[in-house]
Amino acid sequence: MYSLGIDIGSSSVKVSLLDIQSGKCVATATNPKTEAPITALRKGWAEQSPDMWWIQILGGIADITAAGYSMYEVGCIGITYQMHGLVAVGADGKPVRDSIIWCDSRSVELGREAFEAIGPDKCLDRLLGSPGNFTASKLAWVKRNEPEVFSRIKYFMLPGDYIAYKLSGKIATTETGLSEQTLWDFKKGCRADFVADYYGFSPDLIPSTVPSIGVQAVTNADTQALLGIPEGTPISYRAGDQPNNAFSLNVLRPGEIAATGGTSGVVYGVTDIPKADPYSRVNTFLHVNHTSEAPRLGVLLCINGTGILNSWIRRNVCPELSYPQMNELAATAPAGSDGLTILPFGNGAERVLEGRSVGAALGGVDLVRHSRVHILRATQEGIAFSFLYGIDVMRGLGLNPAVIRAGRANLFLSPLFRRTLATVCGSTIELLDTDGSLGAARGAALGAGYYKTPEEAFSTLVVVGREEPDPSWKAALDEAYSRWKNNLESILNQ
Repeated sequence: MYSLGIDIGSSSVKVSLLDIQSGKCVATATNPKTEAPITALRKGWAEQSPDMWWIQILGGIADITAAGYSMYEVGCIGITYQMHGLVAVGADGKPVRDSIIWCDSRSVELGREAFEAIGPDKCLDRLLGSPGNFTASKLAWVKRNEPEVFSRIKYFMLPGDYIAYKLSGKIATTETGLSEQTLWDFKKGCRADFVADYYGFSPDLIPSTVPSIGVQAVTNADTQALLGIPEGTPISYRAGDQPNNAFSLNVLRPGEIAATGGTSGVVYGVTDIPKADPYSRVNTFLHVNHTSEAPRLGVLLCINGTGILNSWIRRNVCPELSYPQMNELAATAPAGSDGLTILPFGNGAERVLEGRSVGAALGGVDLVRHSRVHILRATQEGIAFSFLYGIDVMRGLGLNPAVIRAGRANLFLSPLFRRTLATVCGSTIELLDTDGSLGAARGAALGAGYYKTPEEAFSTLVVVGREEPDPSWKAALDEAYSRWKNNLESILNQ
């Protein structure tokens, strides 16, 4: 029996089959084979078609089927997705416009207005932050700027909610999903309708909720005809990409920390104490295993411009090199990159910078001493420094990462990046051989009852590598971080 995991990213969609009994991945496929397009009609905008994700899922399942695996043996389905995206559908269930996705920053000012109008104290007390640039604010932007489109909306939802609907015909969201839309009242433990009231849209546009882990819906006859997955197969797990990344790494208990370094860089820590950052530089959501009896909250630090900076550097500085070759070349430069610094904040408004969009920046260039090897190393160091900058904010909320868990993927494939991050944070990094689609598959098997407990679900997940801080790098990296931070603060103070 298989569990099917679906991971809806902004760069691609990945589908994987997990053999439930062995806990091992037997097949996986990613579509498209090159990076998926993002439409940006204006600076700071980012949109994708929800039906593009659906087509990519169909392609991935077709690839797995062509490899000889039968979808008829799928016993449950789990979905993870890019967080905070707005998918709005009409009465016919079809999208009324393209999705405004996570890295779109057009509603930043609306979120600031809401924070002040609702009241900072009330927002921090009950939302644990500002409405910011999250889904409710994106919908408010549509209401203000596209009234004809807004008038046709029957429901709005998150990307994973839309794919669950395509598989089952049932429109729903989760309480975890409400929290990532800034529509959850942490103090009262219910939907935060006062946010909808402020923005002037009816709570009737918000779907009903289903559990994050547990049977949410079942596949319909159309899915069986199209994909071969038996009608009635439970969809039994749903989570945004970062809560799911933490779940994938068995980060479920207070004090545990997960990290990822894909297009964006994220650190996600679990706590049982609701506490807001007064500047809303990090965000708090309900974690996937939250209950009112055993609170589990995820504190999220997100840096938009991490992996996307690394890929930009590759395209524009060394297009002839693979990522492993880039890593090897970067390692030939000294720790601290001989004074060269790079700020990675070139992918829209940064929450950790209080919603400001400052752009990427190269500093300290010496035209005699520096070459591309310094640029390559400074790129990875600059990304690690941005992690540290945010982790220092999280430490102010009581989260102190002695161990950081990460999947063996993306930036964490780089030994240089891993050792730099371990050294500047003073933390051990544990690598596990898993990813988002496999985490979703594991969650679905738990939600459908194939695994009886989280301990059983993660019994086959093992640590495949560890990285410890390097004392020989510490002084140079501390000095480099000081320069990096001074450069950033100089820009912020302009």
